[in-house]
Parts: sequence; C-alpha cells; structure tokens
Amino acid sequence: HVQLVESGGGSVQTGGSLTLSCVASEYTYMRYCLAWFRRAPGKEREVIASISQGRDQTNYVGSVKGRFAVFADDASDNAKNTLYLRMNNLKPEDTAIYYCARGTYYSGYSGCDADYFGQGTQVTVS
Repeated sequence: HVQLVESGGGSVQTGGSLTLSCVASEYTYMRYCLAWFRRAPGKEREVIASISQGRDQTNYVGSVKGRFAVFADDASDNAKNTLYLRMNNLKPEDTAIYYCARGTYYSGYSGCDADYFGQGTQVTVS
C-alpha cells in the first residue's frame, strides 16, 4: 500500500490558519483521488475535502466550504507527491484528528471514495 504521512497539525486560536500536508510514498497523480477526513471528539470520521484524480475537481463538505482549500503538488516531474489542506478562519468545532486518504472513485457529489488512510494529525482550535 501507499504510505500517507500527515503533518502540520497543532494548536491555534479561533480565526487562525493552518496548512496540513500529506506526503505519499508513491506517485498518485491520475491514479488516485485524494481526500481529507476528520474525526471530531465523540463523532464519526467524515470526509471534508476531496480532489479528483486529474486534480481538476474539488468537493467540500458544507461546514468548511469557503474556509478550507485542498490542493496537490504531484503532477509534474519535480512534484513533491504531497496533498495539502489550507484551513482559514478556524473555529473550535474544527478541532479534530485530520486524516489524508486515497481512493479510486471520485464523484462531484460525494467526493473521493477513500479506502486507505494515513495515521492522522491533531488540530485543536481554542
């Protein structure tokens, strides 16, 4: 399996920003859709942002739309094979463990149907 390693989590004040990174151990462009999930305390894991295999479509859950942006640097010869999640205007309800994931099926309605996840990185907003 591809290895996915997240980083960039931490503690931030309400209204602040963070950028999460996820490095993949193998080439992902055009092979896999990618996504960010999160699991808040006491809640189920949910997909919050997805990007298609061609990196030309994105999908966001309503609670982060307009505040978070997903993008990847994996399409060029010098690419870093890295997925990012830029998070702005963070709120306490964004506190969660954030996971990156890869899958093989993407839809404009539900995003990336991920089947493999990284270990996660904690984001705490207070």
